[in-house]
Amino acid sequence: MPYLVSLLVFLLFLEQISYFRKKRNAPGPNLVIPFLGNVSSLVRHPTTFWDVQSKLAARCGFSANYIIGRFIVFIRDTELSHLIFANVRPDAFALVGHPFGKKLFGEHNLIYMFGQDHKDLRRQIAPNFTPKALAAYTALQQLIILKHLMHWERLSSESASEPISLRLLIREMNLETSQTVFVGRYLSREARDRFRVDYNFFNNGLMKLPIDLPGFAFRNARLAVERLVTTLTACATQSRSRMAEGDEPSCLIDFWMQELVKEIAQSQTPPRHSSDTEIGSYLFDFLFAAQDASTSSLLWAVTLLDSHPEVLQKVRGEVSRIWSPESNQLISADQLREMKYTQAVAREVVRYRAPATLVPHIATVDFPLTDSYTIPKGTIVFPCVYDSSFQGFTEPDRFDPERFSEERQEEVVYKRNFLAFGAGAHQCVGQRYALNHLVLFTAMFVTLLDFERHRTNGCDEITYTPTISPKDGCKVYLSRRCARYPNLALN
Repeated sequence: MPYLVSLLVFLLFLEQISYFRKKRNAPGPNLVIPFLGNVSSLVRHPTTFWDVQSKLAARCGFSANYIIGRFIVFIRDTELSHLIFANVRPDAFALVGHPFGKKLFGEHNLIYMFGQDHKDLRRQIAPNFTPKALAAYTALQQLIILKHLMHWERLSSESASEPISLRLLIREMNLETSQTVFVGRYLSREARDRFRVDYNFFNNGLMKLPIDLPGFAFRNARLAVERLVTTLTACATQSRSRMAEGDEPSCLIDFWMQELVKEIAQSQTPPRHSSDTEIGSYLFDFLFAAQDASTSSLLWAVTLLDSHPEVLQKVRGEVSRIWSPESNQLISADQLREMKYTQAVAREVVRYRAPATLVPHIATVDFPLTDSYTIPKGTIVFPCVYDSSFQGFTEPDRFDPERFSEERQEEVVYKRNFLAFGAGAHQCVGQRYALNHLVLFTAMFVTLLDFERHRTNGCDEITYTPTISPKDGCKVYLSRRCARYPNLALN
């Protein structure tokens, strides 16, 4: 027994020495709990954990810590973040999306691809976000937004004096939007219901300890991802068949398959990474990227418009000049482009409250971050796009949509600091779609509904769910603003 205790103490000592060797002169805790490190504070209070890392990084732009046997580096400085995103040395960093994501998301995943494979797949995906495709998605998005806004107004009227929380309601709306836009007619009502249950399992497991044993949230999440990918693979198979028969595309998977069928017909050889199983996995990547990030942005849009009535008034004025619910027409692609101020509001929401605050990468080589510090191979690196959003811009702590006006164009002037959609090879391919969704929601929400936040102490504080959202879930009172809702239906 004494030998076993001595061995354990020796191993813990080696672990501490290894941490010191990797940390060197980087700001961060000097002592860490063996193996677990500071994972307890990360899981229990993620906002506080990352705030502390940011404060530690204030002096030199980065800081260090230790989580479940993994050494991590947090990067606060924008220019240092660009070194990670830009991959100034080929394959120096690999995007991981989540510290334990490869086990959770599976092998066929856009997040973990780099080099020529990644470039080829991005080329395959490009037709999914052409103006024609985006216009088709815009119609689907609006029909679902309208359906849910009407439902929320009924819920609010039934709850009388009690506010309703928008967080879960917006998440449900976004899940239905993603299902309809991405795979539309190929997902039955029963499959949608199962999909919702499995996505909740996945969402719950994202912020839990990576314990892959029966009964633990991480295991439930991993198994749920497998089922979701199987469902999306079946959708890809059906779409491939329809597009081969010459059908018109009606959702994202159709636009993808239409181009794929043409390419195969011309070359007689399917491109790499184009099997139905692989495409099912990539569709899940899209779903993950669209779902929680969009939920975060929509919640903050409501929150910030409520606390900035002058901005709300300008949005309502612009939308009313361009679109009226009494027309019983959807907002067209041309009308959407006319909503310059509302688009500026959407960009400022994304800058001011970047939904995915951190973009985890893993160092595949020893990488010289500064003249005095080298990131060790195997380190998980967290460039903080949230902190970058408050660097460089004019009065960055102020919510100011005018910064994105045609006169000021701060998205051009301070382009390097606007990292909410990432940068480099893995910059978000669907950012135009995401911004369209935010603009459409904002335009319809403020036009069709009157709203008032139920304000309590700390209600606007940031919490991770897993993207950031208001601490209270954005509790509001809603009532109908328009004389009648547009007479539209989802076929």
